[in-house]
Amino acid sequence: MDIRSVYFIGIGGIGMSALVRYFLAKGKVVAGYDRVSCELTECLVAEGVQIHYEENVSLIPSACLNKETTLVVWTPAVPNNHAELVYFRTNGFEIQKRAQVLGTITRSSKGLCVAGTHGKTTTSAMIAHLLYQSHIGCTAFLGGISKNYTTNLLLSEESPYTVVEADEFDRSFHWLTPYMSVITSSDPDHLDIYGTEEAYLKSFEEYTELIRPGGCLVIRKNITLRPKVRENVWVYTYSKDEGDFHAENIRIGDGRICMDFVAPDARMNDISLGVPITINIENGVAAMAIAYLTGVRAEEIKQGMASFQGVDRRFDFKIKKDNLVFLSDYAHHPSEIRQSLLSIRELYKEKKITVVFQPHLYTRTRDFYKDFASALSLADEVILMDIYPARELPIPGVTSQLIYDNLRPGIEKSRCSKENIVEVLKSRDIEILITLGAGDIEDCVPAITQILASR
Repeated sequence: MDIRSVYFIGIGGIGMSALVRYFLAKGKVVAGYDRVSCELTECLVAEGVQIHYEENVSLIPSACLNKETTLVVWTPAVPNNHAELVYFRTNGFEIQKRAQVLGTITRSSKGLCVAGTHGKTTTSAMIAHLLYQSHIGCTAFLGGISKNYTTNLLLSEESPYTVVEADEFDRSFHWLTPYMSVITSSDPDHLDIYGTEEAYLKSFEEYTELIRPGGCLVIRKNITLRPKVRENVWVYTYSKDEGDFHAENIRIGDGRICMDFVAPDARMNDISLGVPITINIENGVAAMAIAYLTGVRAEEIKQGMASFQGVDRRFDFKIKKDNLVFLSDYAHHPSEIRQSLLSIRELYKEKKITVVFQPHLYTRTRDFYKDFASALSLADEVILMDIYPARELPIPGVTSQLIYDNLRPGIEKSRCSKENIVEVLKSRDIEILITLGAGDIEDCVPAITQILASR
């Protein structure tokens, strides 16, 4: 197919926008639809993308109406009966999911794919940074905006490597052809898609069969998963303190984390983390393992880890003073929330931690409300917002009250709407504040930052 134009349905998603930028860089005409305007869509418009926000076939640009030269890309978050999707399908256009497009790209390069319930974005961004700033280089499609590069797309014309997140939602990662893969975790999620934990784990096992012979799997030690790799695929384990790749001599203090990195036949001493939180020790071990296996030099790894600045909305410090800290985090699964709060507690042992949490999806809240309550109970105060529905319709009886009722006895707790959260926080005595969630809670962050910074 001679692709001259690409039309995106659901163009404002973080994963979709990386592909948008990729096709723009390749000189294609790019346009698309999304439900609402946001900071990301505004950036894309400024970069030359035509975007509209009304579900209306007549608004599709004429350059995207030739089925011989137009590729249509859509996200599973968009319903099947979406008017524009129905139009393209009825008229015989080439339509692919975002994951299919990434699959094509990883087939024609050496895909470095990061899978797992959580840790994908930070780990893949670390890998991308380690390679991109080294003599190896890479192309990378990131699930967040890299603070080092202020974008979610890195391009290299010379490097054979492409870094991508292997997303398990809707079994999207089954379209990929990894050369090397990390699996960070396998805690059950997306049970609205998979039905059972067994089916969820089976999809990961099937994913490991896709790794090319000559490549490798770097899997977190002791996770509930039995890889089914093909012949001539190496399997390595990793974790914070054991496995083929691990850390030793970890030093935490004065806002810094240093460690030694141990590989099967090498050791690198005095690695400093650019984003010094405890969860990044394990993320860093996985990223350094892939960098080591692709041939990044020891001094490049050391420099890259120290200069890594993180990803927007991933343990993202907005205010960092002696008497006040505010950060935003994308954590939206109980395991992620637990790890985030443990990391904060490690850094600020004697401080009061206040959490504002916006649950993401009715089904996830229904399936894990007790686990959410348990994880959030690590904080001193919890403010719960309404559930962000994303692609879902409400489920009777499923609200954030389920989490509220199961928080530990004695914890300070309240519920609040998105519209009122800034006013509520004005009257709070804040020492450490973290906003958690994958929905539109991020819209509140600038206003929260402003009121806290004025104190």
